[in-house]
Amino acid sequence: MTVLYPENSTGRAQPPAHWHRRGWLTRLLAAGAASWAGALPSALAASRPSSVTLSTTQEPSSLDPTVDALAAVGGVVHYNILEGLTRIEENGSVSPLLAERWNVSPDGLRYSFDLRRGVRFHDGAPFTADAVRFSFERSAAPTSTNKARKALFSNIAGIQADGPHRLHLALHHADAQFLFRLGENTAVILHPQSAGQAATQPVGTGPYRLADWRKGHSLRLVRADAYWGRKPRMDSGTFRFIIEPDEQAAALDSGEVDLLFQFATPIVQRFRGNADFQVLVGASSGKAMLALNNRRAPLDDVRVRRAITHAIDREAFIRRGFDGRGYPIGSHFAPTDAGYLHLESFYPYSPERARALLAEAGVRAPLHLRCALPSTPYAITGAPLLVQYLAEVGITLEPVPMSWKEWLAGPFKGDFDTTFINHIEPMDYLIYTDPEYYFHYDSSAFRELAARHAQASNARQRQQLFARIQRHLTHDAVNAWVYTPQVGTVVRKGLRGTWVNYPIVAHDLGAMWWE
Repeated sequence: MTVLYPENSTGRAQPPAHWHRRGWLTRLLAAGAASWAGALPSALAASRPSSVTLSTTQEPSSLDPTVDALAAVGGVVHYNILEGLTRIEENGSVSPLLAERWNVSPDGLRYSFDLRRGVRFHDGAPFTADAVRFSFERSAAPTSTNKARKALFSNIAGIQADGPHRLHLALHHADAQFLFRLGENTAVILHPQSAGQAATQPVGTGPYRLADWRKGHSLRLVRADAYWGRKPRMDSGTFRFIIEPDEQAAALDSGEVDLLFQFATPIVQRFRGNADFQVLVGASSGKAMLALNNRRAPLDDVRVRRAITHAIDREAFIRRGFDGRGYPIGSHFAPTDAGYLHLESFYPYSPERARALLAEAGVRAPLHLRCALPSTPYAITGAPLLVQYLAEVGITLEPVPMSWKEWLAGPFKGDFDTTFINHIEPMDYLIYTDPEYYFHYDSSAFRELAARHAQASNARQRQQLFARIQRHLTHDAVNAWVYTPQVGTVVRKGLRGTWVNYPIVAHDLGAMWWE
């Protein structure tokens, strides 16, 4: 079975062992709970709640993850409204979803999928190989804004539908993570007739459909009665969008919401010891960093970028801002990535070295830089610390708070100096091969490394090239990587089926139930 981190590893950090154990345990408990529930008196079963309300900090800007880069989109629709060929489990493994089974050629260049029969979209349209072909060709188009276009869809050399339930894909080069990428929200399947309305009225094959969306407040999903799979126990689920941590906590205390999800901040710890809630702290694939515009002076000088990294005390940042709930990093990789290298010591905390590098680059103090801050608790909490650290070396960092819509229209289009952002997508290092990606890193040497890694024929060669990829990004100090945050989830007593670890951001309502 393909797993989240397929590279062989000799690095010190490994995916937490409980990712795999807990996946097995969750399935066992779920099966036991289902059997026990079947024996309950009908009156007791009927008295259980049949809905759940989740609190998240980000409201999606649209509901189509194949065109919108915001992670919050997938958090709402993935596995609920929209589905892909494969499914990523909490432990990072890949299992069948709309594809029942598949075969892979020995050279890893050809995939044949047997698609699930009897599946229909919410509007009654049949799910077929033609819908898959349409979805993938749409995402591979030159005008596509799908954030996986380069990593996934541009690698597909050919798509052939062999009847309605058989699909063949040919790749330009082998990709050990191909099945995992097919399970991400960027690869969900849309129907040609309804794809154009997916941003506001997505029509999928999942267990839920959109009921209503109150912009700026909440979004409600209701069960799709004609769902092809197991009937969900929750009749409905509501996503409540609350930015301020204190307001989130108040909503949880008052009973307005049942689950609070965010990257671990002090607000999560407030509920420890409260018998009415369970606090779950798990691993993520996030890379929180001060992203730098490599095309804008003086950040186009590697000495300035290295100086900024030297100026940040990452250990203290995690301890002071997030109660130690995270791990310092030195490149665009998380400690749970197999083959991960500990490169945070490459640029140790040293204000003296930072000042010397700035002087060597001819930068006069104070250097004024603007920092775009999306409306997330981690950015709001972390920004004052970054301001303090950079001030010590003669850099004035001006925080510029903005909505996600403003962030996507400005910094994400390349109009920024710096931005404090958490890239949560796993193993997304191929973004550094695109000079037009928002931090404008342009290195032919890195592109060559990434291409060689993708085409490597054996695990040892891939492992060696993967290590070189990490070191190359660190050497060029493309961004000031700070830490991988843990995920904090506060769950009301009795709610089951929620994830602890998040290899991807997804809130699977169909797996939740009240006991």
